[in-house]
Amino acid sequence: MRRLALLLAMLAFGASAAAQQPAKPAPRAAPQPAKPTGPKSPFTPPAFKITIATEAAYPPFNYLDRKGLPAGFEMELAQDACQRMKAECEFVAVKWDDLVPGLIDKKFDIVMSSLEVNGERRRRLGMSRRYYLSPGAFIAAKGQPFDGPPSLLRNKKIGVQKDSTHADWLDKSFRRSAQIKRYNTVAEALKGLATEEVDAVFGDKVQLWLWSQKPEGKCCEVMGQDIKDTQTLGVGVSAGIRREDIKLRDAFNKALGEMMSDGTYKKISEKYFPFPLN
Repeated sequence: MRRLALLLAMLAFGASAAAQQPAKPAPRAAPQPAKPTGPKSPFTPPAFKITIATEAAYPPFNYLDRKGLPAGFEMELAQDACQRMKAECEFVAVKWDDLVPGLIDKKFDIVMSSLEVNGERRRRLGMSRRYYLSPGAFIAAKGQPFDGPPSLLRNKKIGVQKDSTHADWLDKSFRRSAQIKRYNTVAEALKGLATEEVDAVFGDKVQLWLWSQKPEGKCCEVMGQDIKDTQTLGVGVSAGIRREDIKLRDAFNKALGEMMSDGTYKKISEKYFPFPLN
């Protein structure tokens, strides 16, 4: 009995000593390295991404630069519009016949390739506001007394590309008062002017002015008043956008309007042309 009591006493003492020993601290987790945080970009991230297509074969409006990238008057307008819309834009060159079908098939989002506004395009596309209008004009040999009203060309020989809106305007305005000579192309009409087959040529002002800057066109200059007749010569050039992309069209139109109001459009235009186009 005494042995049992002694054993119990020893067990109790051992338990009390163990309870008095301090508990071992739990192992600490290894510190995690701080994630690197680079400098915050000062630029606002783009609100959306779009692709802008052009033929890139109608300088100076659209062409490929030395790096093979779309450039020109229209592309500069597009780049400025993208900044104002806070859009990330990609520019691609596409064959002319594939521009409108590709837009409708959603291969790209905007076409800027000197698209003249007409009834068919209005039915198929949601055209933007006009961003340029190249008026009709006359070109003649330097020193000719035609630099005034078109009526000064009465009884003269005027060349024009046949089956064109410019031919339609001449028919309406000069059929009974001038000799109209029709050519297959504008280039043939201008050659006729250089060889004095005709006294003047009527056509697109930009196209005539560009020819006058070439060696073969040094003989002549654009003269007289600009001809703007929306019923015959059209209302100008707009960007093609899908009809359902209303928000994109509204944003693009707003950007164009801002450019025209704050002088940006004029600044870009003067880099390419010595006369206004809007």
